Amino acid sequence: MPHSPEMPDWPAAPEGWNWAAQDEDGRWFWYRVEPVLGVGGGVWRANSRAQRFAWQGDPNPNWYETLQTRPVSDR
Repeated sequence: MPHSPEMPDWPAAPEGWNWAAQDEDGRWFWYRVEPVLGVGGGVWRANSRAQRFAWQGDPNPNWYETLQTRPVSDR
């Protein structure tokens, strides 16, 4: 089942990975720490050990608005 570009599939996120965001090229990632905008490259940035590929979506020109936190009910 394809994922909505607006809504991460939180039950699929690893435990303790409480952020999700989409890069400009459409790739979504889970994060263990809150990522920061990397505006120059169209990506969210975090230490590589704190970033895990989640799924491939469509390219998104508004990628910088996609940061989400895991709902408290899913923690």
